[in-house]
Amino acid sequence: MPKVLAQDKTIECVEAKPLVVRHRGTNLRKILLKNGVELYNGKSKLINCRGIGSCGTCAVLIEGKVSPVNWRDQTRRSLPPHSPTKDLRLACQTRVLGDVRVTKFEGFWGQGSQIVWKSEAENGEKGEKSYG
Repeated sequence: MPKVLAQDKTIECVEAKPLVVRHRGTNLRKILLKNGVELYNGKSKLINCRGIGSCGTCAVLIEGKVSPVNWRDQTRRSLPPHSPTKDLRLACQTRVLGDVRVTKFEGFWGQGSQIVWKSEAENGEKGEKSYG
């Protein structure tokens, strides 16, 4: 089972069998929120698109195996304040396909250069263990 390392938590993704093959993998936004990870900065906790990919406030840096970038993710990150040259992804438009490490940056849209949180957990040895 893939593991997500985020905000000093190790989350194991338990997948139900997908109804449609193209939806393979666990949605990153859903698994993070379900396990108490603070995905949104400041007022974006209240003002966000709830996962449809239109606001860009769930932008994170992801290391590991995830789904390819879709058109919603690419389009939203091509608009200010995001930049298509940064390696951020929208958690709501990303599916976890293997072990990943997630980092969140400052700013309403998570577009800043200062790290808000990143995972220090390694190989499930540190951090809280929870299940998705």
